[in-house]
Amino acid sequence: MLQILKLCFSYPDRTLFTDWSAYVGPGVTLIRGGDGRGKSPLLRLLAGLLAPDAGELHIHGVSLHDAPEVYRAKVFFIEPRTEAFDALTPVQYFDMQRLRHPAFDDRLLAQLVDGLSLEEQMAKQLYMLSTGSKRKVFLAAAFASGAAVTLLDMPFAALDKASIGFVMGLLEDASAHSERAWVVADYAAPANVRLASVIDLGD
Repeated sequence: MLQILKLCFSYPDRTLFTDWSAYVGPGVTLIRGGDGRGKSPLLRLLAGLLAPDAGELHIHGVSLHDAPEVYRAKVFFIEPRTEAFDALTPVQYFDMQRLRHPAFDDRLLAQLVDGLSLEEQMAKQLYMLSTGSKRKVFLAAAFASGAAVTLLDMPFAALDKASIGFVMGLLEDASAHSERAWVVADYAAPANVRLASVIDLGD
């Protein structure tokens, strides 16, 4: 589904990837690594938000270089700490994602809002929400998006115990998905989730 071909990327003070290639298929793929090993930058590269120094990225044969908007429409990713949408309510944020992702699933969204206990937060602007509640809004959008490739950066951070269990169950279901690829960046594999593959960036 997602092909990474000879990817190169460097910051001024260090190189993260040199001629690096990988394939991400359906199900759940873990990007594992310690602090500073490049987990979050790799997600931004795969989402088309960071420009690689060289290399190619393809989703279902669509090239980021040749058709960037078509490529990006096939990916769901959001920076967990972003303040870019703070003026929106969750309802408005979901409306935005519904326009961006043609396969957005409103029935699933309703289940996600309930499972993540977001009902009382729906009319509040995102800046009014706790860090955990804001992350739950982003996670609900990710799972409802229907995107071919969904990129999740530290999906359990700042969540309460019940929400961690709920998201874990969602990933267990996603591990059997044959049409969507889920890429989870974290320090360790989520328990009980069958992984399609592991990309280990080292400690």
